[in-house]
Amino acid sequence: MTTKPILSVRNLSITYPDANEGLHALDNISFEVRPREFVCFLGPSGSGKTTFLRVLAGILKPTSGSVSFMHHHQPRIGMVFQQSNLMPWRTVMENIMLPLELEGAGTIKAQNKAREMISLVGLKGFEDSLPRDLSGGMAQRVAIARALIHDPDLLLLDEPFASLDALTRERMWTELSNIWQAKQKTVIMVTHSINESLFLADRVLVLTKRPGKIKLDVAVDLPRPRTDDIRYTSHFGKLAKKLRSAIE
Repeated sequence: MTTKPILSVRNLSITYPDANEGLHALDNISFEVRPREFVCFLGPSGSGKTTFLRVLAGILKPTSGSVSFMHHHQPRIGMVFQQSNLMPWRTVMENIMLPLELEGAGTIKAQNKAREMISLVGLKGFEDSLPRDLSGGMAQRVAIARALIHDPDLLLLDEPFASLDALTRERMWTELSNIWQAKQKTVIMVTHSINESLFLADRVLVLTKRPGKIKLDVAVDLPRPRTDDIRYTSHFGKLAKKLRSAIE
């Protein structure tokens, strides 16, 4: 992993205007992310996690502070939401192709790239399926493939498995870990789950209750590739206890 950061956030604060003095969502957030690093933001509801992702995606401007990408070009950003947000009338292939179509890529190029993504996320044989015929986990795999197809510099994940049942969610941790291992993208993910953050991330940043501040920045020194068994090791348990104490 190189030492030069790909993303630098300095003294970031967000206040939403309201009838009073404003809703202070985030307060003085500062950190850096390095290329190919997987960073999880962990915190209680209302700590500003989703607000923060919206700033990184360029959807929301900070009230104060700065977000700097260390690129000479406008960074490509892929985003996956809590719901898959697939277009119900488009097939798996067509949903995944959409970002390249919007960029004006040729049909053949878009189809070839979509097939590569379909193979990566384990959906071979479902190219012509409609979203209504997919399970929740499969739909989120389509959403991840769609977010990756244009080769983003930064992948943002907003609790992408929150709506799934517990067993499917745990399977998706392994799927996402394998995808990250294959593509080595820089990832920032927000979650409520301590186990999810530890299984996936290189670093976990714990946010306080609103206004969200960074309370703890923990390096996850667990070996990769990670398998389900790692969750039952003593070191995983120690890290989980440390994160739980910070949240509580």
